[in-house]
Amino acid sequence: MTHSASDLDSIFEFKSSSIKLLSFVPATLDPSRLEAALLEKLGGREHFLAGEQLIIDFSSLPELPSALEVGTLVRLLQQFCLLPIAVHGGNSDQKLAAASAGLVILQDDSLSTPIPNKAAPPQPALVITRPVRTGQQVYAKGGDLIVLALVSAGAEVIADGNIHVYAPLRGRALAGAKGDNQARIFTTCMEAELVSIAGIYRSLQEDLPDSIRTKPAQIYLDQEKIVIEALNETN
Repeated sequence: MTHSASDLDSIFEFKSSSIKLLSFVPATLDPSRLEAALLEKLGGREHFLAGEQLIIDFSSLPELPSALEVGTLVRLLQQFCLLPIAVHGGNSDQKLAAASAGLVILQDDSLSTPIPNKAAPPQPALVITRPVRTGQQVYAKGGDLIVLALVSAGAEVIADGNIHVYAPLRGRALAGAKGDNQARIFTTCMEAELVSIAGIYRSLQEDLPDSIRTKPAQIYLDQEKIVIEALNETN
């Protein structure tokens, strides 16, 4: 059976893509230190980034990894339900190890600025009207999170955008979970255990000053430093 050129032209096409992937940029390849840090930041192996595809970027390592270390890193990320699909950087041996692990080798020009495309429409805010109890986790994927009730100690609220808690915030709050460093956290009663903006964390086990503790407050990033201030001092 023969096909005309016009028939074959309609079978498929190649298109430029602006798909965004998360990059995992390790500063060490010590498995025990990485595992401890992943447990601390993700809160366990069931977390808000589970199922996300990753690019492993070797650019922040003081030394280039061995082929064995590449394989160990891939398996560790997979244990945390993360899906490394490609690597960037490294020498020919590491690239060979990455390819053997089923990963794509990205060239420098493949990470250039993508062709502009229509911005994805913002997701509506996720509104929670019931208390978030100890041990519970709420994640607003792709948008803001609004909580109209107590966030208990030991609970966790996470959003890719901003977090608003119109009640006491006593647990952990992680805004800008996928790297939005403009995200903020707002609460009418600041008592949080830990806060994070765009992956930068601050533990609040120590007492907050009286000007902030139990008061309306906001949290934001200022040059990679977490700032917590009373809302009447809003920038």
